[in-house]
Amino acid sequence: MNLYEVGKAVRVRRLALGLTQLRLARLAGLSRQTVQQLEAGTIADLSFGRVVKLLGVLGLSFTPPTIQAREKKRGLWMAAKNASVSYKGELTSEQLRQALATGQVPTNHQSQLLHFLDETPLQVVVMAIEETAHLEAVPPAHIWARVAQLTRQVGSVRSNLWL
Repeated sequence: MNLYEVGKAVRVRRLALGLTQLRLARLAGLSRQTVQQLEAGTIADLSFGRVVKLLGVLGLSFTPPTIQAREKKRGLWMAAKNASVSYKGELTSEQLRQALATGQVPTNHQSQLLHFLDETPLQVVVMAIEETAHLEAVPPAHIWARVAQLTRQVGSVRSNLWL
């Protein structure tokens, strides 16, 4: 597998998730130019660590890029459990799904939602967004817009990733 093939797989998966090049770059800690060059097949070199991190955000494995492992995971459940770990009241996966679908903070769960946005591993956040989009039968870009809305409501410190 070469960078050209990785770039093609990244582009397909990014579009399937409704991510812009800029948002994906932010999630993976790269520049938008790097993502653009990778997808266009014009990048001369990219470290293995950066490729692995980028593929991880997208839920792809390295050889060959695939989403089979991710499809077996329950992203909403994992995200809701992670968001509730430090709190007495539990944010359920259904409450998280509703929040992501509507952009409305669940009653008495602002802290858990803030934890979801600020502390949950990015791969788990992406899984929860993808799963919500699938269950709601809407494009993932619609859910990303709701995440940005939630970020403004609760004041996420990682707001630059969600806007």
